[in-house]
Amino acid sequence: MNTLPERRVMNTLPENSVTETENRPPERHGIAYLSFTARGKALSERLCAALGGAASCTRDAPAPTLSGWTAENFPCRRALVYVGAAGIAVRAVAPYLRGKAVDPAVIAVDECGRFAVPLVSGHLGGANELARRIASVTGGAAAVTTATDVNGVFAVDEWARRHNCAVVPVSGIKAVSAKILNGETVRVYTAFPMAGDPPEGVELVRTAPEGVELVQTMPDVWVGVRRRPPLSLVPRILTLGVGCRRGTDADALKRRFSALCDKYELFPEAFRAAATIDIKAHEPGLLTFCAAHGWKLHVYRADELRRVPGTFTASAFVERRTGVDNVCERAAVLSSGGKLIVTKCAGDGVTFAVAQDPFSMDWS
Repeated sequence: MNTLPERRVMNTLPENSVTETENRPPERHGIAYLSFTARGKALSERLCAALGGAASCTRDAPAPTLSGWTAENFPCRRALVYVGAAGIAVRAVAPYLRGKAVDPAVIAVDECGRFAVPLVSGHLGGANELARRIASVTGGAAAVTTATDVNGVFAVDEWARRHNCAVVPVSGIKAVSAKILNGETVRVYTAFPMAGDPPEGVELVRTAPEGVELVQTMPDVWVGVRRRPPLSLVPRILTLGVGCRRGTDADALKRRFSALCDKYELFPEAFRAAATIDIKAHEPGLLTFCAAHGWKLHVYRADELRRVPGTFTASAFVERRTGVDNVCERAAVLSSGGKLIVTKCAGDGVTFAVAQDPFSMDWS
């Protein structure tokens, strides 16, 4: 029986090891709390103990400044919690706001813990949910103001976040939410397995056998990795298998990737990682290409790739050079644990293949 090798994160590439090479922009992680008084500091430390993260106070020595702390934490934290007046938080983050798809959650909590107020990225950034968690710790109330929440109806952007889906385009959220709030029915189409019953105001369109799309009326929301109008929820479930000549630069990989996505109508947002053979683990162009997309690079030995079950596009030349008859398809399948949806595509000294992870959803 074939099993997937364990992947490990390592800084170097020891002999006979499987690695994930970390070369990507900093990811948002954790919660950062900033307080301004002794009482606020006590509350932030209590929240930190309950919810995780890092607590700072302007009364500490050395004392962080409001602007300095915000500049440091806004780019890398998934949530910023200001224990103090909401106005302080608004003024602090205003210079850094870019849009709901990329901004971290921002919450203001009064120092007595009576109100947790989500200010930025209520749904996609998870500010509403975090405010509720904060309120559960303090015994206070979450002052959630988003229309779908206060009316108790389906919020497509929050549902997307819970299933690690990108929303494309973000501007399409408004029309879907307006339809729900007006008492109209929103039609959602997906070919993925879906557990449970849709909420009030949502109709699930499931009129096609697996792999075939037979949709009579244009849905309001598509869930999938291929480009569809008008609003798509894009699960991050694709792995890009890569083979390339030595010295291939990042621009060549970028051009081929763009052509691949255009040809197969794939969302670039659907890709979560790249995979290749270990002899390519330190290719500068490949590392730069992956870093530009924020992907991990999964690398495998030739003997591990040879053991991947399935039928692949064999090449005697590739086997002579690498010890395995196909790199891109086998690496993509091994990394994803799923199935190929795009077989080997070659050009400009680059070969790509795409594998899709197993994926399912529910209505939570």
